[in-house]
Amino acid sequence: MARRPYNFPSLNGLAAFEAAGRHMSFTAAASELNVTPGAVSKQIKQLESEVGTKLFVRLHRSLDLTAEGAVLLETLRDSFSRISETLVGLDPARKVKSVSIGSTSAFAQFWLMPRLGGFWKEHQDIVVDHVISDRAHDRWSTRVDLRVRYGTPPFENEEASKLFDDRIIAVAAESYLAGREVGTLADLAARQLLSVEGVDWTWTTWADFFRANGSRPGRLNIRRFNSYVIAVQAARDGQGIVLGWERLLAPLLTDRTLVQVGNFAMAAPESFYLCSAPTLQLAPEAKVLRDWLLGHIG
Repeated sequence: MARRPYNFPSLNGLAAFEAAGRHMSFTAAASELNVTPGAVSKQIKQLESEVGTKLFVRLHRSLDLTAEGAVLLETLRDSFSRISETLVGLDPARKVKSVSIGSTSAFAQFWLMPRLGGFWKEHQDIVVDHVISDRAHDRWSTRVDLRVRYGTPPFENEEASKLFDDRIIAVAAESYLAGREVGTLADLAARQLLSVEGVDWTWTTWADFFRANGSRPGRLNIRRFNSYVIAVQAARDGQGIVLGWERLLAPLLTDRTLVQVGNFAMAAPESFYLCSAPTLQLAPEAKVLRDWLLGHIG
């Protein structure tokens, strides 16, 4: 077999990995690439064999990137973006207006995507590219025009416009609450609690929530996740109670996929902001998306 140039593994494997990492789904990647999910899985396993390390952690009903996978995905995104820009430059007829926005998977799924349908109806000539990372301290590519952050400004090398404050409540599926009374904090402490830990040390935990409500319970029955989207899905499946950022999860609360448990609440210690790099001149289409989102917060 001829040696591949640049010491690359299979380019098909790299393309399958980038699509799966961007969607965090083999099924969605397969649909985009017009192959079967099994073919995507096989290509990625071959890629992992070629590079000598695992790139994905296969979870129940979901995927997560390993540290090595996250590094490779960022490199591929940057490289593919450069290739795309070069190709557009070679053919002026292919030029399109595009804007990239970075956020966590939870923010993209629960807040951003329900709004973008309205944006696309008004601005059908603008393509929105998503850059997803659940690691708060990732080095974000300078090619990301806008980024959603949960925190407190000032952010180093970023200009920030507040999207919204939030309130944290306990939420669960009605099926989980059937026959389980949760009228007091002691009742809550005795239930199965779903917690996101190990992703960001600033993340609000159940211990923080109980302290904010004037309680310091002993040992809690906690099931831990490293993804908020997966923790929320577990709550939707009736597996326990999860902390819910009320405005972030508004679609699920509105249709009663999840309901508030008890009357306990706390103000979210941080807020959500829409950020951009102050050293870069925002393209007109990026300004359009920024202004539209700031005008459609509710």
